[in-house]
Amino acid sequence: MLYQPWPWYVAGPLIALVMAVLILMGKRFGMSSNLETFCSIGGAGKFTDYFKVDLKSRRWNLLVVFGSVIGGFLGAHLLSPNPAVNISDATVKKLQDLGFESAGTSYLPTELFSVEALTKPSVWIILLVAGFLVGFGTRYAGGCTSGHAISGLSNLQRPSLIAVIGFFIGGLIMVHIIFPLIFGA
Repeated sequence: MLYQPWPWYVAGPLIALVMAVLILMGKRFGMSSNLETFCSIGGAGKFTDYFKVDLKSRRWNLLVVFGSVIGGFLGAHLLSPNPAVNISDATVKKLQDLGFESAGTSYLPTELFSVEALTKPSVWIILLVAGFLVGFGTRYAGGCTSGHAISGLSNLQRPSLIAVIGFFIGGLIMVHIIFPLIFGA
């Protein structure tokens, strides 16, 4: 069971259980708030009051980040004998037509996320702009996709529902319009 993706009827209730425990503890789940914490640890509070936060109250969330990194590493290197991603043949073909020959063979396209790719200035520009947009969007939306979609929706928060709808619309626009413009011939 560890060497295959878990079905929704196992993973879903586990996520619901974790969310119930967090709600009972008065905690919120989300990864983007950890970026604030890392900036605070790095001394950003000396320059702006926004980053003056109580670090002790955020320790538990940093453990979630470290657990995610360790879990991702273990999952990718020990529990995934086959790095192929199970996506449709039509999607693989579309991605390969856009120049992503690694489509379907790994979780991240090696054309963007490999040591060789980092020798290209265009890759640096794409990753820097994408990182800026994700960071800006996360703060503008008051949280990230995991925070709004998992924590916010489980708390029945209307702003999270609006944010999640916006995430999906933005994702569709990106995949069907902007992505082909960036990577098309």
